[in-house]
Amino acid sequence: MRIFIAGGTGAVGIRMVPLLVAAGHEVYGSTRHEAGCEMLAGLGATGIVMDPLNAQSVQDAVAKASPEVIVHQLTALGGLSGNLKKFDREFAMTNRLRTEGTDHLLAAARAGGVRRFVAQSFGGGWTLERTGGWVKDETAPLIADPGKEARGTLAAIRHLEDAVVSTGSTSDGSDLEGVVLRYGNFYGPGNAASRDGAIGELLRKGKMPVVGGGTGVWSFVHIDDVAAATVAAIDRGAPGIYNIVDDEPAPVNQWMPYLAEQVGGRNPMRLPAWLARPLIGEFGVALMTSVRGSSNAKAKRELGWTPSYPTWREGFRTGIG
Repeated sequence: MRIFIAGGTGAVGIRMVPLLVAAGHEVYGSTRHEAGCEMLAGLGATGIVMDPLNAQSVQDAVAKASPEVIVHQLTALGGLSGNLKKFDREFAMTNRLRTEGTDHLLAAARAGGVRRFVAQSFGGGWTLERTGGWVKDETAPLIADPGKEARGTLAAIRHLEDAVVSTGSTSDGSDLEGVVLRYGNFYGPGNAASRDGAIGELLRKGKMPVVGGGTGVWSFVHIDDVAAATVAAIDRGAPGIYNIVDDEPAPVNQWMPYLAEQVGGRNPMRLPAWLARPLIGEFGVALMTSVRGSSNAKAKRELGWTPSYPTWREGFRTGIG
């Protein structure tokens, strides 16, 4: 197939390209700069310079690739400071890519007769309703209000998911199939949760405490498993939403001390929620104490995907770089 990866040089896109080329697909990837085209060419793909926030640029790029499938991997997550009290400000560009960028890509997909549209979303914990069971499947609702620090980011995620999932019901008669992949928290080389990443460094220096009881549940996934699941979603599974996470959602009080040990840090200190709240805000406290994890049962069943790192326990030990 002819496949266009919007964000071809990003963390996921760059790992997908070799897998798709090896499978015999004709791969195109968007990049903001010519240097990215050279990188993609070295992997056997064709790079196309595109401004994802410019509708005409997106239209031209998709027309040039003339793909059967578009994979939306547009984010701007590099260089985040980790300031949880300014979460929306940190994600401002990614939020534009999830709203304006998604709309431009979907319009270009419909105009170009694209068959399938696969888009990146998030399912690592904080977006889900924080009541009931601690592990949720894809039928669980998104939280109505994640807190003032993250309202804009949740709205952008909701926009992306609604727009992509509803593609097949548009009035223009489009047969476009929309697939949303809710990725868990990434770990592995080049990511924050790695030996040399930002979270790894904080834990090594003893600067990342367990807040409250540390009962908030996170879902993780190795970056290579993300790429493999996304490749699987290109031609498998009915349209809809899939959680791309490992087999073991875990509370902070379990995964954080273990990751600290793997990166050479000490057992994280404990900080009462009331003391942490002025430092990390209500949203930060929720991440540590009340967020919910995600189940991967649907993705394993319908995409035929199995993570090569079934749990963060194995992955943190052998796959963080």
